[in-house]
Parts: sequence; structure tokens; C-alpha cells
Amino acid sequence: MRSKFLFTLVTVLFSFLTFSQTANNYTISFENAEHHEAQITAVFSNLENKVLKLRMSRTSPGRYALHEFAKNIYNVKAVDGKGNELTVTRANPHQWNIGKHDGTVKVTYTLFGNRGDGTYSQIDQTHAHLNIPATFMYALDYEHRPINVTFNVRKDLDWKIATQLKKTGNNTYYAPNLDYFMDSPTEISNHSVRSFTVENGTKKQKINFALHHNGTEAELDEYFEKVKKVVLTQQKIFGELPDFDFGEYTFLACYIPNASGDGMEHRNSTVLTSTRSLANGGLDINIGTVAHEFFHIWNVERIRPQTLEPFNYTEANMSGELWFAEGFTSYYTNLTLCRAGLITQKEYVERLAGGLNYVWNSPGRNYFNPIEMSYQAPFVDAAKSVDPVNRVNTFISYYTYGSVLGLALDLSLRNLDNDKTLDGFMKLVWKNYGKTEVPYTVRDIQYALQRYAGKEFADAFFSKYIFDSQMPDYKTLFSSVGISFVQDKKDELSLGARFSGFKVSSNPIVGGAAYKAGLSVGDEFVSINDQLITAETKPSEFFGQFRPNQTVKLIFKRFGKQKETMFTFDSNRDYTTKLQEKVTNREKKSRDNWLGSK
Repeated sequence: MRSKFLFTLVTVLFSFLTFSQTANNYTISFENAEHHEAQITAVFSNLENKVLKLRMSRTSPGRYALHEFAKNIYNVKAVDGKGNELTVTRANPHQWNIGKHDGTVKVTYTLFGNRGDGTYSQIDQTHAHLNIPATFMYALDYEHRPINVTFNVRKDLDWKIATQLKKTGNNTYYAPNLDYFMDSPTEISNHSVRSFTVENGTKKQKINFALHHNGTEAELDEYFEKVKKVVLTQQKIFGELPDFDFGEYTFLACYIPNASGDGMEHRNSTVLTSTRSLANGGLDINIGTVAHEFFHIWNVERIRPQTLEPFNYTEANMSGELWFAEGFTSYYTNLTLCRAGLITQKEYVERLAGGLNYVWNSPGRNYFNPIEMSYQAPFVDAAKSVDPVNRVNTFISYYTYGSVLGLALDLSLRNLDNDKTLDGFMKLVWKNYGKTEVPYTVRDIQYALQRYAGKEFADAFFSKYIFDSQMPDYKTLFSSVGISFVQDKKDELSLGARFSGFKVSSNPIVGGAAYKAGLSVGDEFVSINDQLITAETKPSEFFGQFRPNQTVKLIFKRFGKQKETMFTFDSNRDYTTKLQEKVTNREKKSRDNWLGSK
């Protein structure tokens, strides 16, 4: 469990843990990096007289779905403390059992890794990008033990080590227990580092930004100035930074062509990966992931759902609070950029429409409320399935759903008396559940809102928007801060499904034009009102002759046979959000208090 007690041990009893407890020791080297392999040795000593059970995790901190890391492990061998070979058996696809040892077991194995993101590991001649659950076996029944890991870096490639683990030797690092180890991604590469110190009450906290990229030092300098603005802006929201366990926080950024785009929060660090270089738009675009992941040091890492404690490495981790943990974090992502001056108020406001339209127009609200949408995480959070699903109709991302609810709560609070804001509410939640590291439930958040804004307000918000799937009155909420919220695209057509050319490429949206016409994914238009569609026909020009609510005769092809149906074009129901130029002084003040720098 990520309890405050465990991490107090890190700072208070570090020396005691290091020298008085038996530690599990790992060594990893990368001689065959060009073929994406790492060689790993693990030594487990002072074992009980029973079978040693070694596992590869099936989950990774920050992810909620299953990931079969064991598939990338091979050449597993074991010897005892005298070097005698031991028999290794497989209890299940994820576990290796070793018996008849002498109290010490030395295991060696090969890891294949070639995905650089927030979950997997990637080993090549550019770097060793290591997510710990995807890299190291762990010993069941010995999760409480301290862990030492030695990284044998490639000196010929000028590799250096960046990690939240505590450095104890030249290339050796320490974790107080398995949970901290699993939560500590490590970037080994020829990267550059920038650091600055933040005043945090009576303490000073060090913020490091380690960047592995193919760009220039000047680009990193420019980008790091933006990172600093993000950190300081979010510090003001909560009034303080958390007490990082070793006094430092480290961004682990890989902006390289062979990475996969991702962001993944951890207790005192975060992984940031992108194929987009700083020179190729990354200076402006990548910073959003920085803002999202850093906000997580409060919201999810320390303000933590009870459903994620303790984190389970053998089963999917399901939580009904992700609309708050991920969604409210998503709300603050662009808001942080706006307050930090990294995007304009106009840019921020106009971006709101995308998320609002996605949630507002989705039939998914007919099936699941935000809590139940959060329960879908094990099926969608980097999870894969080979069978088709109907998520276009049944699922709304808890990131976006929670974000638009965070927006509604913020504006609703600002319409109350006594200067209520979402910032103030998040500070209260931080004080009660984050700083104390007491895991929360959905009801705890509701009760916290009762204390902050009153029982009537809190109960109404939760009953309508959290326990049910109603939508707030955004038009009224936006008007209080001088923002228009209008449907101004009604003259545009809506087909009610995604198309590839003239072929339906997604399940039709329930209630949309394609759905009402009885179309299905894979159906291909042949003609409309006897106008034949050919390979030269351009969709934009062809559909441009029709109008919303117009009904036409459609001939389409399904499974090689032609069928006929009547098709009624729908109108685009999307909203736009825009700053109003003519506003009252009160609206202007409210908007600036909301979006302005703090």
C-alpha cells in the first residue's frame, strides 16, 4: 500500500533499512541492446524453507488494464547459494516456482523490450527505457523487503541514469519495498537534465527535468521555462507541493522517433514520451502532458482512491473514482496552461467545445454514469481485444467526462457566495485526504463538497451528475463568465457514423442518421437518389448538394449484395464556445478570476 507510513520509513529509517534488513538485489545490463534485449540477475537470500515463487506483474502503477509482461521473459535459469543448478517450474503463465534451495536463489533471465511508453520497456542503442513491472520479476511473500538494483550502463553510448529511486552507489539504487520499486520508472540514455529549486513552506523541493531527445540544448532551455511555469502554477492551486520522499521530483521525458506517445504519473516522477520533437511542434504541444501528469502528484498519487489501495499486480485494478482522479486532472490540464500564460484565454475557451460535444452528444450517458464509466478502465486503458466492441455508443472517456464535470463544478461554485472555487475545494480535499494520505471513496468526495459548499448544493450535484447522467446547464454557467455556448453548425450535415470514403467505418451512433437507416459498419454507398457513386466521386462535393432533414433513397452494398433504404440526413448538433467581447464588469472580473494567473 502507498501509505504515508511506508514512505516515512524512506526518509526516517533509510539507514536502518539498508543495513539491517535482507534486501532483494537486482542487476541489469544491456550488451545486446541492438536486439532489444536486457540481461537480468536477481538474488534472493535468507529465504524461508519453502518454494520461492517469482512472478511478472500483470499490471503497472497508473494503468488499470491487464498487461502480460511475462510474454517477454525467456532463458530463465536458477542456482542456489553454492552455484548448484535448481529446477524451475511454471505454476501459471506469469509465475516461476523454485524449490529445494539452500535459502539463497540466484535467477537469471533475458528480457525483450521494444515499446517506449508509460507501461512497457524499450531497449535499443538509443536508450534503456524501463518501466519496472515490465522488467523485473518479484518474489511473492517478500514484497516488504528493501530492493537494491544496479544498472550496468553502456559507457560506450554515454548513458546516464534518471529515476526517482534513491542513489546509494555509483550505479546502484534503492527502494524501500516492492511498491516503491514498481512505481519507479527509469530512463537510461545520453539525456540532458535541467533542475530548479522550489520554495515550499519551510522546505525546498528540487524539480528535475531529464530529457532524452535529438534536439538542441537551447530547445531544452526554452522548454524547461515552460515546465517551471506549469510547476509553479499548480503549486499555487494547492498552496504547496507534496513532500517528495527524497526531496526531489523528476520528469523522465523521451521525445524521440522510436518512442510511443504517452504520459504516466508516479509518486515522485512521471514518464513523458512522444515522437514529436521540440523543434517539430513539441515546444507547444508536449507541454499539455507535463501539466496533466504533474497535477497527478496531488490528485491520484496522494489524493488516492481507496479502490486502488493496495495496488494489485496480479489482477486488473478497477476504480469508480476515475472521473475525479483522471477527469478533474484533465480539467486542470489546459486551465494550468492558460493561467501560466502558455495558451491564451481565447485558445482555452475554444478548446472546451471538443470535450463538451463529445460528452453532450454521446449516447453512452444512457448506459453508464461517470462512476460506471470509470469501471470501464480495465477494458480501455491501453487494453486490447480482438473482437469488435460498441464503445462508440456505450463509452465516454472518464478523462473527458470528468473534465467537463470539473468545469461545471468550478463555474457553479463561482456562482455561489463567499468566493467558492474548485481550487478551494481541491485544497480541502488535499488537506483531508492527500496530505494525510487517507484513501477516499466517492462518498468521501461528496461529503467534502458538503462541508465546502453546503449539503444542498453537494447532494444536488452528485445526485444529478455523478450518480446519474444528467448534463449541467452549461449555457447559463458560461454566461456568468462572458462565454457563448451555441449550436451554430445546424446547416452542416451529420451522417451519424464515421466514413472512409463512402464506406461506413464505425458502428452508427444510436439515434443518428445511419443508425435510423439501418446501416452497419462495412456498408458501402452505391448511389443516392439514383446518382451513382464512382471511384472518382469526392465525398465533400457529393454530400454538399444535400441538406439536413432531407430524405433520400440510398442503395448500399452489404456482404457483396445491394440493398435499399431511405436515409434522412441529420444536422450537426455540436456547440461552439467563444469569448464574448461585450461583457459586464462582473462577467469580466469572474472570467479573469477563473482564467487569470494566480
